[in-house]
Amino acid sequence: METDVSLDLSRTLGFGRSLLIYYGQPWRRRALRQFYGKLVQPGDLVFDIGAHVGSRSRTLLGLGATVVAVEPQPDFADFITRTLRHPKLTLLRKAIGREQGSIDLHISSRHPTVTSTSESWMSTVKESSGFQKVAWDRVERVEMTTLDQMVAAYGRPSLCKIDVEGAEADILRGLSTPLPLVIFEYIPAAMGVAGEAMTELQRLGRYRFNRVSGEQHRFLHEDWISHDALLAELSSLDVASPSGDIYARLDDQ
Repeated sequence: METDVSLDLSRTLGFGRSLLIYYGQPWRRRALRQFYGKLVQPGDLVFDIGAHVGSRSRTLLGLGATVVAVEPQPDFADFITRTLRHPKLTLLRKAIGREQGSIDLHISSRHPTVTSTSESWMSTVKESSGFQKVAWDRVERVEMTTLDQMVAAYGRPSLCKIDVEGAEADILRGLSTPLPLVIFEYIPAAMGVAGEAMTELQRLGRYRFNRVSGEQHRFLHEDWISHDALLAELSSLDVASPSGDIYARLDDQ
């Protein structure tokens, strides 16, 4: 078991790694702003679920959006509170799930970007090469709410970004009405999670899909494609392929 000193060192190193990833490459942040600028209009309401160090919330606020950021990790929620004071920002220190209550948050001190509430997801990904050095060494009980409750409290968002390491489908199970644009991560080592999330969206309404590979901030498809087409495409990816984001757009036609 780690001593208090080594655990504090791990937390410091993990925190620094996250800052480097999300703020240490300004050209990627500029590309993200340009990309999101095509999706978000000034005055739009956006949910940033899994806000981490607040980099995407910061970009969205810069585009004139009103942002409800959700971050249950205390270290990162504290960081957002200290460094991102904005009249259009609301921070929720909670997890989001299928029902109201509480849940265990499994935190990786050295790799906090993969902190998760999904034990099944952790069991799946730790077998892959990219997660062999990850240890979930802390557990904190956190309050949990639902997307339905967020919509009731703040309104229907134009965009909902979900980055929660395996709990995406559970979050969408707590939603009863479709949202115009939903973004969530896919990881080739645990592609079943993305498939479940896509199925939950299809339960809510008719969606078309696109995706972004890695941190490229550009769509891979010129035209948005069907659920089945994207699912087949994801199924063909090698486990060693880069992760990315799926974009699901409500088709009102």
